[in-house]
Amino acid sequence: MVARTHKPQLSDPFSIVLQPPVDETPAERQQRVELEQEQKRVSDQIDDGLAKERADKKKRSKREVKVLLLGQSESGKSTVLKNFRLKYAPLQWKAELRSWRAVIQLNLIQNIVTILDVMQDRLAVMDSEPVSPSISSGLSSFSPADGRASIDSTVSELTLATNGRSANIIFTQKHRVLNLRLSPLREVGDDLRRRLGAADPEFTFANGDDGAMNGLSDIADAGLRKSSREFGVRGWIGALGFPATAKKPDEPMLVDEPTEILATLRDDIISLWEDLEVRELLRIKGVRVEDRPGFFLSDTGRIATRTYVPSDNDVVRARLRTLGIQEWRITLEQSDHFGAEWIIYDVGGSRSMRHAWLPYFDAVNAIIFLAPISCFDERLAEDPSVNRLEDTLLLWKAIVSSPLLGKVSLVVFLNKCDLLKRKLQSGVQVNKYLISFGNRENEVGTVVKYLKDKFKDILRADASQPRTTYLYATSVTDTKATAATLAIVRDGIIREHLKHAEFV
Repeated sequence: MVARTHKPQLSDPFSIVLQPPVDETPAERQQRVELEQEQKRVSDQIDDGLAKERADKKKRSKREVKVLLLGQSESGKSTVLKNFRLKYAPLQWKAELRSWRAVIQLNLIQNIVTILDVMQDRLAVMDSEPVSPSISSGLSSFSPADGRASIDSTVSELTLATNGRSANIIFTQKHRVLNLRLSPLREVGDDLRRRLGAADPEFTFANGDDGAMNGLSDIADAGLRKSSREFGVRGWIGALGFPATAKKPDEPMLVDEPTEILATLRDDIISLWEDLEVRELLRIKGVRVEDRPGFFLSDTGRIATRTYVPSDNDVVRARLRTLGIQEWRITLEQSDHFGAEWIIYDVGGSRSMRHAWLPYFDAVNAIIFLAPISCFDERLAEDPSVNRLEDTLLLWKAIVSSPLLGKVSLVVFLNKCDLLKRKLQSGVQVNKYLISFGNRENEVGTVVKYLKDKFKDILRADASQPRTTYLYATSVTDTKATAATLAIVRDGIIREHLKHAEFV
């Protein structure tokens, strides 16, 4: 029987490929060795670079603090971001300050157009209604042929009744003139929108069901609701042109067309806002312009000038809705300790944007949750059947119960306490909208304590695990008070960050 012979198996199947050619000459061998050495040098260099990058990333991650701003639309997230940049990156803030002039001018114009819409509707009704005997004596001319008041009437009186409230609104020729003189501001507003980002039609306006329309009561006209669709941009940097538009503090501002027109109409704007009949009409229609973000009518005398330069407070109060997700990397000036670099994510709060929140839960150190407690009597624009405060509480419950956020520090700003105080002082009763509030005293301190307890109860009942949580009553448009709160929040977040990083 012939014994079979087996070829020895190579321990490394690739070794045969790596073996040098059998007929290799000494010169070829030298060339091959040099090439292999160069390739190894390049490979080692790449490995060293990757190792250094991993080490730098690990080191940087220990210095970085990632914060996510959450809350429904118009809860104050962007205002918190502005306050943080104002306090901890003042040099960068000052350089960008003047770029906000167009936004503040647009806010002012939007305030005016809202009033003009209400006035125009009522003037149209007055021109179309038959004249009753009770007001015929107040008309300077009357056409019996059609039974209607002449448009040239010097004085016209209109009685409005809304939800049991009634008042005599007397519009004179002065109001018609104001309406005509201020109507060009509509076009100026369109020009400012185009300048700020209307080149992207997809993001020119929010959809009618997107975002809350703070300041419009349930009795507001459907037409006014339609006209109040809010202008939005992808992000501040693109709209304002940072850093290209950054100006030195002593650099003169260009007197452009919107600035010139506003300066020319300054007295008319002041006259419109201070008019008692106009104020009464707004009250009856339930349009609280002064409660809206970006309200600047009280500052017209200062803003509608050729030399206007935005102040810190103006920019904090300015409203420029962002429809995308803003990521801000902020290096804390005059700081060399851990936590000197912050990454703050400002994500959209409307229901259509909430699906985009999940990817930002990863490796976040803290969440600042904005809860606008003044909206207890308002409803979501995207779903009028849902109370805004109820929606906020449901969002809070979803956040605290998420296992992904079990180790994340939570900070709650019970925001818009200033608007809450104004509402309560005007006579709005909380227990009409929150039955569980019962017979508690209808004042700010009591309401804040009641709502703070609500948030704590949800935390105790639904939290996925115990975690550090802070609750603060805030009015984030108050820059000084917010700066003090942010300092406390910042220190608390850094302590938790260092604890998890095993530094303490």
